[in-house]
Amino acid sequence: MVQADPENQIYTDRMALFKKIETITQVPWYYFAAMDNYERNTLPSTEEEKVISIQFDETEWFGLGNAAKSTEQDIIKQFGGIGKDGNDDNQADSNDPEDILYTMANHILSYGLQEDDIKIAIWEHYKRDLTVQTIMNTAKVFQKFGDIHLTDRAFPLDTNYNYSYRSTWGDRRGFGGLRIHEGTDIFASYGVPVRSTTYGVVEMMGWNLYGGWRIGIRDIYNIYHYYAHMSGFDEEIKVGQVVQPGDILGSVGSTGYGPPGTSGKFPPHLHYGMYKDNGYSEFSFDPYPFISKWERMEKNNN
Repeated sequence: MVQADPENQIYTDRMALFKKIETITQVPWYYFAAMDNYERNTLPSTEEEKVISIQFDETEWFGLGNAAKSTEQDIIKQFGGIGKDGNDDNQADSNDPEDILYTMANHILSYGLQEDDIKIAIWEHYKRDLTVQTIMNTAKVFQKFGDIHLTDRAFPLDTNYNYSYRSTWGDRRGFGGLRIHEGTDIFASYGVPVRSTTYGVVEMMGWNLYGGWRIGIRDIYNIYHYYAHMSGFDEEIKVGQVVQPGDILGSVGSTGYGPPGTSGKFPPHLHYGMYKDNGYSEFSFDPYPFISKWERMEKNNN
């Protein structure tokens, strides 16, 4: 497993804010953390990192008719805005981390503190099912590990076995119609353990015409990890389960390209794909640079 870098101060500051607002409002900290993490990972990488990245629509925050965008709590309330003062300075500043989190907490509290209530509150804020699903999954991860700085990674296969791979993303594929290859093929013998590369939640598992026995994991960085052509799954793995780097998911096989049970139409290998959600759409990108980096880091740490 790849070891994480030393914890940065910004993570300590974020967690302190999450815990402070939880104490004040009783809204569990990991929901704030998941929403914040989701929004941060929809932003361009060139944008300066903020302590808190949750954003509100300006009209919703300041209120319709508050053209001057006054941050005075009483004026915002007068114009029907939702912005709240989270640090007792009588200002509801949409750029102040405490005000942002306190406002989000009040939004959630207006629906309730049961899990289903919180899901509705999140949907009402984002109006997108995949966003809600990702945030709820990330909240489960943060809750289980009690931390937000989860940066460990692992290579998709146990590196103690023999395997080979190269960049195959974008290659042409013909089965089921002409299409591009949306992943990297890692060739290995039948039965070689397949591992989770990241922290996340098992979102899908089962049979697919193209991928055979496959499993999908949504991680805490808005990335969906797709493992295909497996010979089967580890008996401990279930949909909805939280996983971490190095957890065994199953083993290498050659399933797919036919009805359930079809196997042997190609050499045994793991197809590993990565799909990024930017808040509007989900798209495939080349996983090769990432898994080759994780492989180097893992071998250097052994």
